Amino acid sequence: MTIKSDTSPETAFPVDLAEPAHHFAMRFSSTPRGARLARRLVAHRLHEWGVPYDSDPHDAMTLIVGELCANAVCHGHAPRRDFRLRLAANDATIRVEVTDSRSGLLPVPGAARVREDTAPIAESGRGLLLVASTATEWGWYPEPGGRGKTVWADLRLHRADADSSAPNATASKTRPGPDRRKRPK
Repeated sequence: MTIKSDTSPETAFPVDLAEPAHHFAMRFSSTPRGARLARRLVAHRLHEWGVPYDSDPHDAMTLIVGELCANAVCHGHAPRRDFRLRLAANDATIRVEVTDSRSGLLPVPGAARVREDTAPIAESGRGLLLVASTATEWGWYPEPGGRGKTVWADLRLHRADADSSAPNATASKTRPGPDRRKRPK
């Protein structure tokens, strides 16, 4: 895992995604419902792009998107302002960028850990720790004009995962039935 804290959007985008094979971008309401819709649409897009449901890369990117969108809603919310999600992918890398409208609460790459005030059974306080442990790289950069920030995360794909759109490959990349957990709605 590599963590970058570039403050320049021009240097943050990886060279291998300069011209992505797949691209999706949308604004969502800065509400829990908007975050849930963003996660679900990303899950659907990934599957359509050949990263099948219940594969490790699909589950990892869906987790990352869920955490970044939840952070945008909880910590980046400003009245009457949406958050923006951008997803780009090719055969080697998937990148997600989530932009919110607040620049006061900034993530600290390299210091992702459980907050000291987080109770052991608390349902929150571990989002960036999950992102840091799941993503290949992650970081943030300020939006031009100081109106918000973009938090991004990259997930490198193994060649076998990228080619898993073939029907026979899908079966070997999914988890066995009994281990599947019901996904929260």
